[in-house]
Order: sequence, then structure tokens, then C-alpha cells
Amino acid sequence: MRESTAKSLKLNRDLDRYIEKGLQEDRPIKIGWGQAGDERPKKGEIGVITHLPKGARVLCLGDLGECAGSMNMGGNFTLRGGSSSMLGAYQKGGRTNVEKDAGSKVGYRMSGGEITVQGSVGDDSGSGMNGGTIVVRGHAGSRLGAGMEDGSIVVIGSVGTDPGVGMKGGRILVSGSCPPPRDGVLMRSIKKKEITEFAKLLEPIGASLNDDTLVLEPTGEIVNESSNPDRFVMEGFEKICLSPNSDPLPESSTLDHYTVILPSNSDSDGLLLPIPWIVKSSSAKEWEGQLSEKQPAIVSESPRDNDLLLISEQNLADSHDSLKNCSGVALDISDFPGLNDAEIEGLLVSLYSRMSDTSLVFLKGRVDRIENLFRLVIELELDGAIVDCSLPGGSRLSSTLPRIGLASKAMGLREQSKFIFLETTETPIASDLLIAVAAGCHALVSPCPDKEIEKVLVDLGNSLRGWMKDLGIESIERIGRRNLRAIDYDTASISGLRLVGYDRPLPMWLDLR
Repeated sequence: MRESTAKSLKLNRDLDRYIEKGLQEDRPIKIGWGQAGDERPKKGEIGVITHLPKGARVLCLGDLGECAGSMNMGGNFTLRGGSSSMLGAYQKGGRTNVEKDAGSKVGYRMSGGEITVQGSVGDDSGSGMNGGTIVVRGHAGSRLGAGMEDGSIVVIGSVGTDPGVGMKGGRILVSGSCPPPRDGVLMRSIKKKEITEFAKLLEPIGASLNDDTLVLEPTGEIVNESSNPDRFVMEGFEKICLSPNSDPLPESSTLDHYTVILPSNSDSDGLLLPIPWIVKSSSAKEWEGQLSEKQPAIVSESPRDNDLLLISEQNLADSHDSLKNCSGVALDISDFPGLNDAEIEGLLVSLYSRMSDTSLVFLKGRVDRIENLFRLVIELELDGAIVDCSLPGGSRLSSTLPRIGLASKAMGLREQSKFIFLETTETPIASDLLIAVAAGCHALVSPCPDKEIEKVLVDLGNSLRGWMKDLGIESIERIGRRNLRAIDYDTASISGLRLVGYDRPLPMWLDLR
């Protein structure tokens, strides 16, 4: 674990204990001072002082890194210093006050509470916010309030280019120079009642609005609206078949189809998959049955102790309590567009600092961004990746296999004991599970079927064991690409698999084997 990450984890875990005691004794928590009152300022910690509960009061000395004070749930956070990007991101309530400058994306996607920056802020501050108030006593960068839906931003200084671009609601008040906004945004003079409205908020920092203040609001016109293309899997593994290793196994054979997912640098028991399938569901809490209670799922709420918690923008702020109950998390980076590596790491630190050291941490991303996905897994020292195989316009699973395999080989994922899960859109059959494992993945991730999960698992297990006996494979770990065959020339040409009846891949793949 990197030193910066270790420092951040320690700060968050210590702070959680202090906050609990501080709430009981109704006193603030001070960070950055020794027991004798000597100053020991923090420097560069990321993803810290997050998920502050209502009533918590924290005072910190120093300059913090990305995602400081994010996901505030109602606490009071004062930073006697500055911060990097995403200060107060996803804030739902409470107050955040920074006495120096802050980086880009201040108050990103916030929905409530107040953020005050007594210095200047960077680009995209207040972008995507749908509630709450941001006050900046200094200057603001470009695209202030971009795409905001509600809330207020007050800047006592100049702002950069494209203020309010794409905004659908809310207000931006600028008491300084402001360039003309783009189409869809109206610029007007401030009203007397608005000066009075914000006077109480600005008084504590010694600021006020005057008659020259400009206000930006959306016109209500739809300008350059876009919709994302549908992403789906149009062809599964139907055109790939399994080829046996040897003669079939006798009926009395002992078969091992279990997969163990172990955290990096840990001696824990890890996550046990009775069959190589992680069921995707909103929750698995209500599942009943001997098999379904053991089979892990990836859920967005109420995880069991053998489930992975899928983190998206929708549940990020509210995930705090669930983190203690799951076996690990999977951060869906495709749901957080525009974030850089440090910001992604900041979000991850804020999450797994509330988990045990034996918890699993994965990134989920798209197959057409797989090089970046695998790079982040390696550089952030995570446990593995979930590869979403759906693509705009539809994808063929056979064509994703070489891309995943070659990227994994180039990044050295297998040598570093990283795990790869393949996400599809349909409930698998037993041969799908074996094909995915043979292709170098550890399991499939796909939706929960409409019918009873226990019966599906029983049928899948029976069919899986039947396939293993027929293939002559006692352990699922023994299956590999040598057991895969493409049924037709087209599938062989896009997958690199041997065509049925041939002993080797087609010529264009030979140099890559």
C-alpha cells in the first residue's frame, strides 16, 4: 500500500472513533495539533473526513488532497488550509468551510448544505449540483455551475469562461467580472430581495453583495441536449463450444468447481464462489435456500457479508453504513465520467477506510476502455476488475475475449494475482460459465433471473458438474483456451480461438499466441 493511501486510511479510521466519542461528549474534534497544542498540519491526505454524520464537528489544520470532506451527511467541517479537487463532493447536508484555496469540482454533485471557500476555486466548481449553497470569496475557474439543476453559487470575485453552461436550474451570483454566458443561460441584475437573502450567509466571512452583482439563471430552453446510446450484448457465447481434455470422468468422480477470491496481501479466507457466477441484483437479502445463501451477489443496497457492494453515483453518499457488512466493493468508474486517477483514488479511500483490511476492492468499467481499467487496477493496487461487455450498438462476447486477454497479458494481471470478472446482460447457462473461465476470467457477473434463484443455482450446479465430467476436468482450474473452439470462421477470426476441426488458430492470430 502506498504511503499516501496508508496515511489517509489511518486518519479516517482514527477520526471515526473520535467522532463517536465527540458526539457523546458534545465536543469538536481537532486534527493537526499535538497533545501539547503544537501544530502538526496534515499534507496531501486524500478521501479524508468524509461521510460526517449530523452533529459532528471537525477542525483540521493543513492542506488536503482530493475528495476532502466529501459525502458530508450533516456535520460541520472547517479546514484551516486548502484542498485539491472535489472538496465537498456529493455533500448532502452540513457545513464545510475552507480558509484558503480549493481545487476544481468544489461541491461536485452536492445536493444540500453549505460550502464556503474563503480563497479561490478551480474549474467546474458546483458542476452537477442539485441543491445547497456554495460561497466563494475569491475567484472561480471556468464552467462554474456547469449542468447544475438547483441550489445557489455565490462568487465575490471574477469567474472564468462558460459560467453556467448547460445549467437547468439554480442560480449563480457573481460580484465581479463575468463573461457572457452561452445559449440557454440568462444574465440579469440582482434583485434587492436577493441581496437581503444572502446577507446573513456572507456576513460571517466579511463579504456582501451590491447592486452591480450579476445573476445567471437558465432560460428554460433545451440547448444541445444529448442522450447516451443504448449499450447491450447482441451475441453471447452461442458460437463457441467446449472441447474435452480427455476421456469422460466416471460418475463417482470428485469435482471441484469452487473459486476462491482472495484479497491482495491478505491471509483471509476471501470470497468463495460455489459456482463461477456473481449474481447482479438490487439486493440478495431475501434469498432463501441452501445454495442461494452461499452464492455471492453484487448488490446496490443491503449487502450480506458475502456480497460485493456496487458503488455508483446514486448510492455513494449513502453507502457508509453498508460498507461494514459486505465482503468488498466495486466502484463503477463508468458512472463517474470526467474524474482523474487521483479523484477516483480519493473516492476509493473514503470507502475502504470504513472496511476491514481483508475486504475486496474492484473497479468496474467498460470493455472498450479496458486498458485504462486494468491500468488503474494495477496502479491503485486493487484486487481486480469487472469488465462490462455491453457496447453502444451491441457487442459480441466472442470479440471481447481477445481484447481482455491481450490487455490482461500486457498489464501482467495474472502474474500479480488480480481477478477478472466478465459482466454480461443475460442469465448464464453452465457452458457460459466454463467458457468464461477457460478464456481467463474468474467468473461471470449477470442479472438475477426472474424465476426462483435457488432453483436456478441447483440446475446450474448440476449442469456444470455434467459438463466437467464430459470434458474430463476434475477441477475448474484445469480448463483453459485449449478447451475452446469457434463454431464458424467468423467467430474464429474475431476471437482467435481454434476453428472446429483445426489444430491451431487462424493465421492472423498465430503471432499473438
